[in-house]
Amino acid sequence: MNAPGGVPAAPLGAAAIGGGRTRFLVWAPKARTVDVHLVAPRDRVVAMTAVGRGYYEAVVDDAAPGARYLYRLDGARERPDPASRLQPDGVHGPSEVAGRAFPWTDQGWRGLPLADYILYELHLGTFTREGTCDAAIGRLDALRALGVTAIEVMPVAQFPGERNWGYDGVELFAAHVAYGGPDGLRRFVDACHARGLAAVLDVVYNHLGPEGNYLGEFGPYFTDRHTTPWGAAVNVDGPDSDEVRRFCIENALMWVEEFHFDALRLDAVHAIMDQSARPFLQELAEAVHAAAARGRREIHVIAESNLNDPRFVRPCRDGGHGLDAQWSDDLHHALHVLLTGERWGYYADYGGAADLARALREGFVFAGQYSTHRRRRYGAPAGDLGGERFVVAAQNHDQVGNRAGGERLAALVPFEALKVAAGVVLTAPFVPLLFMGEEYGEPAPFLYFTSHGDPDLVEAVRRGRREEFRGWDAGADVPDPQDPATFERCKLHDGLRHEPPHRALLDFYTELIRLRRTLPALAPPARDAVRVEVLEGTRVLVVRRGQPAAPAVAVVNFDHAATAARVPLDPGRWIAALDSADAAWGGPGGAAAPLVESDGAVVLPRPGLSFLLLVRAPAR
Repeated sequence: MNAPGGVPAAPLGAAAIGGGRTRFLVWAPKARTVDVHLVAPRDRVVAMTAVGRGYYEAVVDDAAPGARYLYRLDGARERPDPASRLQPDGVHGPSEVAGRAFPWTDQGWRGLPLADYILYELHLGTFTREGTCDAAIGRLDALRALGVTAIEVMPVAQFPGERNWGYDGVELFAAHVAYGGPDGLRRFVDACHARGLAAVLDVVYNHLGPEGNYLGEFGPYFTDRHTTPWGAAVNVDGPDSDEVRRFCIENALMWVEEFHFDALRLDAVHAIMDQSARPFLQELAEAVHAAAARGRREIHVIAESNLNDPRFVRPCRDGGHGLDAQWSDDLHHALHVLLTGERWGYYADYGGAADLARALREGFVFAGQYSTHRRRRYGAPAGDLGGERFVVAAQNHDQVGNRAGGERLAALVPFEALKVAAGVVLTAPFVPLLFMGEEYGEPAPFLYFTSHGDPDLVEAVRRGRREEFRGWDAGADVPDPQDPATFERCKLHDGLRHEPPHRALLDFYTELIRLRRTLPALAPPARDAVRVEVLEGTRVLVVRRGQPAAPAVAVVNFDHAATAARVPLDPGRWIAALDSADAAWGGPGGAAAPLVESDGAVVLPRPGLSFLLLVRAPAR
């Protein structure tokens, strides 16, 4: 990124420049003086030089990687580096000069087109018993065998303690030491690339966590002109916002250039309040795409948004922000209501199979319609945006973890419904995302957990968590986020993948992903080649994908009772490529015949809650 005019172009933070020397650069316009206090290996204080627009710089001899330091503001307060690359003693302790050299083996890796992504979201702390990057590497071969193509890691920026979802990060440049620090994270990304897997990182630019957040002491990183659910908004459009933008964009570039991530998922962009003519999100996307061009790589920027606003992913030339994709929660909500019957909270807006049909056709259910939950209209039509612009899921960390009990879908619905959910998501004309463990029906919850050190904050979080569910799930048992046992309950039981019925579900997911990646009708996420209808008087969806010469048709029964569905099918012979009712997938029986003859329609006896995928048989 180009630094704002008149200030050093060197990267923020501490960077070793050879010969045992390190350059320190910090933005601290609120301070009259700034010093570097080297606390190890030799205690000393070095004055920094003001170099314009609130920046302070120093080049220090004998401060090689491993040296620990704090910034001293106005000769008194000492704080960690806001752009620290390593916080070995936590968010309140000294920063450490971190080496950036690494023996990468991925020189031939160029990334994947977004249309080829099958995302697998994981939390490093609960994905394995050890909760580290190195332990997660040991599971990558199993994920590759499953067929996923991109591993999405929840935020790793240093947060208080060792247990957190990651959205309370306060040292945005420092990979958390509990996971293995910066080199552990680099090993993980390198291992992904060695297996042909893209690596995606969840980053947070809409807020910082409450504990250890010292940014406001350095400069106007936050503004009271806007508010968010977490308090004052990040200052991306007010006075001094150029430097705040620089901080965030340098952070994004660090992850894709120094850590080789292939995509960034931007948390809750609807909470980034921006009234500028050149939006922050556009500037960030342009910087990341420029880095991709320099490295001749495919690097994507994916937004999480609850606004159903296609402008996020429209090209800048068409008045958009130029991001590559966004999460579309509407498909999840419509599918969840159909499978569980839950109608509380935002689920009150969703009902019948027609909502899911609209989500599959259009990307959004709400594209300008009135929302009862929001008590207003919201959203806009997706228009001609391709399916690769939307990420969809049956489960993700938000939708599971933001329940009082953190229940996964496997705890809420029968086994057959899990296969229905998988079938809908993995044959949808969008980019699918799986949440860790869903492929074998992991029973462990994914609860909200923390390890704050401030007793008042701990109690406030407990109280807030109880209050949050008072209007959603009154009387629900809300586990204590601070209790280590809450965190331990969330760790996956990976060995279950080899036991019935989990193995049957894993095999079903594996075959479904194989079909998605190999069938011409399913491989491209093409919205313009999908037709969806709900059979009259039923809760049976018929989803047609692909071109007429090589179509695929999914028949999805959401009724618990068996039914005989009269399905319109082009005349000819059809093959049942995958049927969830088959005993091979732990089904109840009643699977469709392997070969179906159609004269324009065919009556298919379907058991309750079932997914059937039909493809046209080769000409004889």
